[in-house]
Amino acid sequence: MSPSAAPDLPIAGVPTGHSKWTTERVLDVRYWTPAMLSFRTTRDDAFRFTPGHYARLGLAADDGSIVWRPFSMVSAATDHHLEFLAVLVPGGAFSSALARLRVGDSIQVERASFGFLTVDQLAAGRDLWLLASGTGLGPFVSILRDPSVWRAFERLIVVHSVRRSSELAYRTELTTLADEHLLVAGAARLLYLPVVTREQGATALASRIPRLIADGRLEEAAGRQLSVLASRLMICGNPELALTLRQVLGARGFATSRRGIPGQMAFEKYW
Repeated sequence: MSPSAAPDLPIAGVPTGHSKWTTERVLDVRYWTPAMLSFRTTRDDAFRFTPGHYARLGLAADDGSIVWRPFSMVSAATDHHLEFLAVLVPGGAFSSALARLRVGDSIQVERASFGFLTVDQLAAGRDLWLLASGTGLGPFVSILRDPSVWRAFERLIVVHSVRRSSELAYRTELTTLADEHLLVAGAARLLYLPVVTREQGATALASRIPRLIADGRLEEAAGRQLSVLASRLMICGNPELALTLRQVLGARGFATSRRGIPGQMAFEKYW
């Protein structure tokens, strides 16, 4: 899925005298489920982004026109390739083109990157909670691939909620990421909490994230309390999750950044 865009989002500059996009080549396609896939493309040397940003991708539709959709980068900002996580939407023009994607195919990547779901939008804190549903996990993988994030916090807590265990993309990487050689110097400890809601017994936590917060089970599982003083939260997923958590967390005193005042939570809406 793709994050919704707004016309006044911060943009990584586009060089003058260039087209707004580059033509890249697909390097790899991986299907996690029949409807969920990740794919890698080549990367223009001038393309820059901050972990948590997204870019607009263009694919040829059935009628030959180019269909554009925004997708968060999953790759690290320093990788020589770009990586994305997506779900196929039945009947969707972009999804139809994406389902045909094969290694060696061409894809357009807009030169600009966008978004507010970046760590620098948050006030300094001790614990970083990354709360995702479905493909909303994508930008968090990019953030966790950034060694500076591991130095900025004491604890990184990843909560990924899906319906089926097969949808737990990047599960192996997330359970072993703390051992990566580039990250071992960081002070943070990583805790990965998968949540499967429609397969009884698949994970220790099986309710939706807002309910897990409301009844205290998420804090218990993490061994950390959610506090305005120490906790910073980033939320990415379906609109219902974003709306509910904005209300639940807002009632507990958490706020988003505004007028140059860093907040304790940041959102990216998918769908």
